[in-house]
Amino acid sequence: MSEVLRAITERSSTRGYKKDKIAPEILEQLIQAGLEAPTAANKQEIHFSVIDGEAAVLQEIEDEKNRGFGLEQAPPNNFYYDAPTVIIISGDKNFSWSELDAGIAVENIAIAAQALGLGSLIIGCVKNALRGEKEAEFAEKLGYPEGYEYKIAIALGYKAVTKEPHTYEYEKQVTIVK
Repeated sequence: MSEVLRAITERSSTRGYKKDKIAPEILEQLIQAGLEAPTAANKQEIHFSVIDGEAAVLQEIEDEKNRGFGLEQAPPNNFYYDAPTVIIISGDKNFSWSELDAGIAVENIAIAAQALGLGSLIIGCVKNALRGEKEAEFAEKLGYPEGYEYKIAIALGYKAVTKEPHTYEYEKQVTIVK
């Protein structure tokens, strides 16, 4: 099995990270993997906001997420499970393929993280928080280009917990048309 296929097969969502920071050269490889993802019409309209896991803005996003879900008490884990790095991908609000392009990029990053011995968690649960009442405030804090909005995020770091990759039912999930 090729290394790429092995990374895809072995990857699972990580919901617990060590405190160790990702080395700058490894983080650069992850960003590069995201940038190398194809985009519709080669528009390259997605943007990566790379956030240190200790940045105050992550707690602000967590608080807004919880408020939006009507939670009176915070859940036991924050949305990024205390990962040392979070990348939020934004895209052009007016380009209908930005969400798909961001999804391709985040998957590239997740596979690259697995291949580099890191864990990852693809995150969608903050969408309402980042596109709600405080959208402009968060966009500014996260350095989005003008006219961009949240599309998807990914938490990254060294695994403190492990989980088996998900299972699937090939016969139920695949139809081959000839």
